[in-house]
Amino acid sequence: MPGINFTHLLVLSMLLWGGGWSALKILTYDLPVDIIIFWRFFLMSLSFIPILYFIKKPIILNKSSLKYVLASSTLNIAFMVSSFFGIKYGLAGAGSVIITTLSPIMTSLLVFIVFKNKLGDRQYFGLFLGLIGGVVMLELSSLEQFLNGSNIYFLLCAIIWAGVTVLSQHSQRHIHPVHYSFFISVVATVVTFLYAFNSDLMSVFNQGSRFWIALIYLAVLGQSVATTIFFTASGKLGSEKTSSFMFLVPLFALLIAWIVLDEDIQTHIIIGGTLSLFAVYFINKKSN
Repeated sequence: MPGINFTHLLVLSMLLWGGGWSALKILTYDLPVDIIIFWRFFLMSLSFIPILYFIKKPIILNKSSLKYVLASSTLNIAFMVSSFFGIKYGLAGAGSVIITTLSPIMTSLLVFIVFKNKLGDRQYFGLFLGLIGGVVMLELSSLEQFLNGSNIYFLLCAIIWAGVTVLSQHSQRHIHPVHYSFFISVVATVVTFLYAFNSDLMSVFNQGSRFWIALIYLAVLGQSVATTIFFTASGKLGSEKTSSFMFLVPLFALLIAWIVLDEDIQTHIIIGGTLSLFAVYFINKKSN
């Protein structure tokens, strides 16, 4: 795609991802989780239709790719439920930093435990640093406060997303990433519709413009558009360079939550998030 500056597009993608947490916070004010999650996946599925036309790749779904789609759909639903309650009872900015910085650390731990991958000294140091950052961000000095607060949902999100990351990586041998995301959203739409069937799904049409802006932003801009940019840029610039842009997500998320929701930027989140970002750097740094 000549003339396209993928660096600028990636910054835009990270900005859209960062704003998604504030959008989710707005959605938690008025309606229950089952209604919000169904409409989020439904709109996300619809928004993928023009994207599928744009990439012009034949859609193939076989047994090998189907198992990844079903597993990731389940985890994506679980992630949305956990993030909904975490953001509902906590701060959007804090949740975004905790989840975004702890997820790569949890992914490395998962790969180490499940696949028995050997780690170098830098990776071990990174995991240790990430542990310290997690303790600071999650305020683990008080177990009772942690168990009764929103941070337990954020930690659960980070663990779930680690599973999503590992599945996504292995799925690319069987299915195109955009097709993968599309099928995940379709399966999740069907499952959440069956679950929310007896709820008042039409109640979304009684909501105001602020609600609909947040819902469309989260489903379309914050998910379909941002994810498609990320996957496309990854193919052009390489996964290592593309992944480095994710360090911008916590910064954008904090700033947008401060501007849109008037949330305070908490000192322990900044300190713990910075430690976790350094941890991710050491975990992903190649040994000489």
